[in-house]
Amino acid sequence: MGYAANFPATDGLLEQLEKSSKPEDFQAVAVALRDYYAIDHLVYHWVSAAGEQFGCGTYDPVWVQRYLEKGYLRIDPVIQGCYQRFHPVDWKRLDWSSRAARAFQKDAIAHRVGNQGYSIPIRGPNGQFALFSVSHHCDDDSWQLFTETNRRELILISHAFNQKALELEPGRKPEPAQPLSPREVEAMTLLAVGYSRAQAAETLNISEHTLRVYIESARFKLGAMNTTHAVARALSRGLIVV
Repeated sequence: MGYAANFPATDGLLEQLEKSSKPEDFQAVAVALRDYYAIDHLVYHWVSAAGEQFGCGTYDPVWVQRYLEKGYLRIDPVIQGCYQRFHPVDWKRLDWSSRAARAFQKDAIAHRVGNQGYSIPIRGPNGQFALFSVSHHCDDDSWQLFTETNRRELILISHAFNQKALELEPGRKPEPAQPLSPREVEAMTLLAVGYSRAQAAETLNISEHTLRVYIESARFKLGAMNTTHAVARALSRGLIVV
């Protein structure tokens, strides 16, 4: 399992994703990213407001078919739990207490999904909800090290997948780009490198209220659903560099 985050190493794969002309092209990128991180699985899963699903990733097709046939979408604690969240979540923090959830987990592990997982919820326009997930079979300490090391890069990659999926959605118009102001760039850069809002406000010598205004303005310009999404979009578009 790969631990050292190295943004340039994934640049070529993200460029390949950017050049994709159809959803099926996502599969090759997903496989390459899984191999790069040396993990068991990497999956992007989109559920539209109408309940239509699109997915790509490295799960065994037998498991994918079983998931659909069993109606696991209604049971899966990852889907149910992440739908209520806006930030990345380790699967261990989700509710696996029900009998149905435990049976699902046992079935998933039997199909080599992995005993560890980490998902990034993504929300788009018109009720779009997507998940970007990585999973592996290892001990808790190894998984914690992997997710802490690669968290920021995985967020960037997840939103790159979703942005491309939205671009390929039939009838969708591209979002107009708006430049960020110098203060918005400074605020987003500090958040991207891990500063808290209080630390960022102190560094910029402004109040947290003023900082919040800059962040919300940047989020609006980037068409982002939340601050994490805004940071990922700013990074992916080269508007901030960390």
